[in-house]
Amino acid sequence: MTSDGARRRRRDSPPPDFTPRTGPWLSTARRRNLTGWGFLLPAALLITLFSFVPMIQAFVLALQTGRGARLGWAEPLWMNFERLLHDEIFKLTMFNTVFYLVIQVPIMLILAMVLANLLNDPKLRFKAAWRTMIFLPCAVSLVSYSLVFRTMFATDGLVNDALMGIGLMQEPLNWLGEPWTARFVIIIGLLWRWTGYNMIFFLAALQNIDPSSLEAARIDGAGSFKTFWYVTMPQLRPMIVLTGILSINGTLQLFDESWALTKGGPAYTSMSMSHYLYELAFLKNPNVGYASAISYVILILVAVLAFIQMRAGDRRD
Repeated sequence: MTSDGARRRRRDSPPPDFTPRTGPWLSTARRRNLTGWGFLLPAALLITLFSFVPMIQAFVLALQTGRGARLGWAEPLWMNFERLLHDEIFKLTMFNTVFYLVIQVPIMLILAMVLANLLNDPKLRFKAAWRTMIFLPCAVSLVSYSLVFRTMFATDGLVNDALMGIGLMQEPLNWLGEPWTARFVIIIGLLWRWTGYNMIFFLAALQNIDPSSLEAARIDGAGSFKTFWYVTMPQLRPMIVLTGILSINGTLQLFDESWALTKGGPAYTSMSMSHYLYELAFLKNPNVGYASAISYVILILVAVLAFIQMRAGDRRD
């Protein structure tokens, strides 16, 4: 038999694996952590549903061939990617896209930087009006602006009349009917539309620079150019990297101007890769598998260039 004293000691003693609580389970730190995850979860689910799931589906489609719903696995599976190496139209559209990228992006970012510096001058009058006018083109409807540009660059349009009026040309030029002039019309359209958009990023970065650092450089005898190059530019580096990545990504996925201004003509000589992808997937004789393979080429180009830019622009200690 067990005595009453032994029973009482057994009841009062904790089990061997018992760990006493040091505080409430839902502590303040844990509650804040769960609240953060609660805010992130809907966005993460939407990104997964609308970005990553289509990417996986596109990769599966890139391994298939056939028309409409009668798709089957390609033999070999990489047949659509192999076809890209022999597709002369794809090579031409890739050249066009890289040409737009190399010419338009540097000019646009330099112009945006210059305009941001001019508009950041504290002595400038009517700043709000200037900023609105320069930013406004990126808010204009694509259809409206493409109609205006097509009219301006028509054979009997304003541009030909102006150039002939000042004596730079003797005969009207078919801007949209010649390969190189059609490409330059697209570049001019991109510059007109997106320079103001990038200027806003640079202007915001300039207004966050500590004025005392600029004043110290001037006191040390640095001129305007040296102050800008050695003091302002290093502080703008994160914004330059950001705008560079956004501009390169946007140009590699260029569709609007190629479609609305030139329809990719003449004979595909101004067509972008995304425009060609759209034609293959939805027009003429749709080939979704081959179009998906092109989409993965664009994805790889965007990812590689963004990675290089981030590695080159990240100078943090």
